[in-house]
Amino acid sequence: MELGVILAFWGVAMIIIVVPGADWAYAITGGMHHRATPAVLGMLTGHSIGILVVAAGVGAVVAAHPAALAVLTLGGAAYLMYLGAGSLLRPGSVGHGAVGAGSGWSWWMKGVGVSGMNPKVLLLFLAILPQFTHATAAWPVGGQMLLLGGIHLVSTAAVYFAVGFSASAVLSSRPAAARLVSRLSGGAMLLIGAGLLTDQFLH
Repeated sequence: MELGVILAFWGVAMIIIVVPGADWAYAITGGMHHRATPAVLGMLTGHSIGILVVAAGVGAVVAAHPAALAVLTLGGAAYLMYLGAGSLLRPGSVGHGAVGAGSGWSWWMKGVGVSGMNPKVLLLFLAILPQFTHATAAWPVGGQMLLLGGIHLVSTAAVYFAVGFSASAVLSSRPAAARLVSRLSGGAMLLIGAGLLTDQFLH
């Protein structure tokens, strides 16, 4: 693939990555509870699933069936609202409460859900990846998507780990601020989920 195409994709991907959303909210919550690593790794796993699904051609099949996308959207929205409500109503202190100060495994699983069940992740890859691939290139389209998806994954990891560990460092000694940020993060996930639901019912 041409370097210019890769750089152009990376620029678009970074613009999307640095915009705060449900993933940012979950990374911050994980960081406050010293679970940034499993939380972010879970979200990266969800992104990886999305990349593999699209590269394998399954994403195009899903996109061609509005009912399947609607079900995915409703499920993802409900899950985000569930996590957001828990964090908003039970912020607790650093290391307690919020989305759940459980084991690293539970934080990883919830991270997979936050990204893997978020329809915007799949739609992101469906809408953007194909625009940077070429059927006549030396690499097969699936291989091009895996390469670009890998670049997106590395960039996502850098930003989300920075967000999570920054939250841990800044808020670990400030319980009142941590509770406030936890409520804000929960509110963000709740609003994003509600927005997805509203969008589905309006269309």
